[in-house]
Amino acid sequence: MLDEQLIDRFVQVVGAKYALQTPDQQTPYLTEWRDKYQGVTKLVLLPSCVDEVAEIVRLANETATPLVPQGGNTGLVGGQLPDLSGEQVVVSLKRLNQKRSISPVSQSMIVEAGVTLLEAQEYARDHERLFPLSLASEGSCQIGGNLSTNAGGIQVLKYGMMRDLVLGLEVVLPSGEIWHGLSDLRKDNTGYDLKALFLGAEGTLGIITAACLKLFPLPVERQVAFVGCQSLEQMADLFKHVSEQAGASLCAFEMLSQRGLDFSLQFLTKQGRAAEPPLKQAWPWYGLIELESTQQGIVEPLLETVLEGVFSKQIIGDAVLSSSQAQRQSLWTLREVMSEAQKPQGGSIKHDVSVPIAQIPAFIKQADAVVEKMIPGARPVPFGHFGDGNIHYNVSQPKAADKDDFLSNWEKLNEAVYEVVLNHNGSISAEHGIGLMKRDLLARVKDPVAIDLMKTVKKALDPKGIMNPGKVL
Repeated sequence: MLDEQLIDRFVQVVGAKYALQTPDQQTPYLTEWRDKYQGVTKLVLLPSCVDEVAEIVRLANETATPLVPQGGNTGLVGGQLPDLSGEQVVVSLKRLNQKRSISPVSQSMIVEAGVTLLEAQEYARDHERLFPLSLASEGSCQIGGNLSTNAGGIQVLKYGMMRDLVLGLEVVLPSGEIWHGLSDLRKDNTGYDLKALFLGAEGTLGIITAACLKLFPLPVERQVAFVGCQSLEQMADLFKHVSEQAGASLCAFEMLSQRGLDFSLQFLTKQGRAAEPPLKQAWPWYGLIELESTQQGIVEPLLETVLEGVFSKQIIGDAVLSSSQAQRQSLWTLREVMSEAQKPQGGSIKHDVSVPIAQIPAFIKQADAVVEKMIPGARPVPFGHFGDGNIHYNVSQPKAADKDDFLSNWEKLNEAVYEVVLNHNGSISAEHGIGLMKRDLLARVKDPVAIDLMKTVKKALDPKGIMNPGKVL
């Protein structure tokens, strides 16, 4: 039990100032932005260094006290919050925010878990290098959380998921030992790839305190096109042609629907921000394509040539190219506010899924039919990373519906949509993780041998079950 005596021992590790015990202090660490999950705790700890994290974990291991590691609290599946027992201690990594070193020659940097993604991007940019992970929450999400959830984002198509951007890790194990694995070697073929255990583990196997991350040459030229298509089949054909002709210059290929675009425009207008349809005519589907290059004068003529080709083949109906950095950002804004733009429309039931790219049209068509049958008048708003198969298949409530009544269908609708996903050889979680939301479902859809292997790893590393219990497994 987390009694006063044990609380005092934890407090001594970080000092009273960084041990939060009152409700007003704890609130930001116990709720998430969608208000779907809330937690309860007697103690939130804010360690400042890896040694303090290790001391906290050693004490937790000694007393079998469950810990919940937390980054920027931007997660969408409840993995970063404690349960309602009040017996789990939240360990926020926000004070581990040092940018330890950077090597433009080795194209790597070492940053601590509490560094925000935006700070990491700027640190790289200050040294004329690119850290390519890009998320809508990059101003508040933290590197530790990005690693623990294997975050994706808009440039997975070219640079891969977060696990593809890691060279080494520093991790506090459930025993309280520190694994010093911050190597920047590109080749190290000396046994098991231990860092892979902790990437995407959502804090259930240890606490990541720092990482050595890959960097890339800084692009000097970017060009964006916003295109309209009559069908998703045309969108798939467009992706095929663009990826073939643009090659390594293609860094993003996003998709949104007319309904999604309308939501974004309405949202931005209500905020008093300039917002106009990019194309003169409305189209059922829109693609947002970005090319980049480390050389000047490459991507604009390349993108023009690609679009001329697909236009002549009647794959697209219209297109606009960004003529300035401001216009490029305004086009991206239409896509980036998609999640926020759904809030004023009432309740929204979310699905972060992936299917093979060729299956996206059939998946969305079948999922739409399932939604209409279950909740007539509900408004699907599929959008996301078409180029890597990750679709955020969100469903907004019917216009006249009661929000609470609509949201009561969350689990039932999830299961129906996930069945369609699995029928298309997809995944129920593309980039948000499992957390609490999809934990029970994972056990039903994952290969039983894979589940057994995961449980074996969990038991071997965390025999007392103190690391983020109740999440993932």
